[in-house]
Amino acid sequence: MEVQGKVKMVGETQTFGSNGFRKRELVVTTEEQYPQHILVEFVQDKTDLLNSYSVGQNVKVSINLRGREWVNPQGETKYFNSIQGWRIEAVQESASGAVPPVPPADAFEPASSLNKDDHDDLPF
Repeated sequence: MEVQGKVKMVGETQTFGSNGFRKRELVVTTEEQYPQHILVEFVQDKTDLLNSYSVGQNVKVSINLRGREWVNPQGETKYFNSIQGWRIEAVQESASGAVPPVPPADAFEPASSLNKDDHDDLPF
């Protein structure tokens, strides 16, 4: 799966426990009608992938959805989800929102110059 958008935040690398587990967070804001701020975690050696990215860059992030089950001391089962990134690449800004250029008015033939016999050439 992929998430594409603009980098909103690049977190610092965090280290946990005696085993040296490392995690780094990235927030990507999607560019759609209702933008979403998606938190993506990069773990272990993948944390270094974020070194060359900064706020404002357009990126495409390859992700995996992770889910886990946990039973609390009271015996209740809880479920947790996370989004884990494993690749990131810069994306060029698209001009899809831009209006295409319009030719100048003199490039169009005026309607008055049309042959009067050609105006009703529809078969119905």
